[in-house]
Amino acid sequence: MSSQPPLFRDPWAKRDAWRKHPVFSNRAMFSSMFPGFGIAVVAFASYVIVDNFYLKSRSEKHEH
Repeated sequence: MSSQPPLFRDPWAKRDAWRKHPVFSNRAMFSSMFPGFGIAVVAFASYVIVDNFYLKSRSEKHEH
């Protein structure tokens, strides 16, 4: 006789497998919620910085 332990299987394992898939991770859900947010933040921040320095240097030249 073989002395294998009894095999307990979850009958719902296949139905719950999607919950552990990487597509449904918290990071993937957040990044898909705001797809261009990171690029937009960098672009806006660089615009504000350049605009502030450019206008600051320009206003100093034309001040009366």
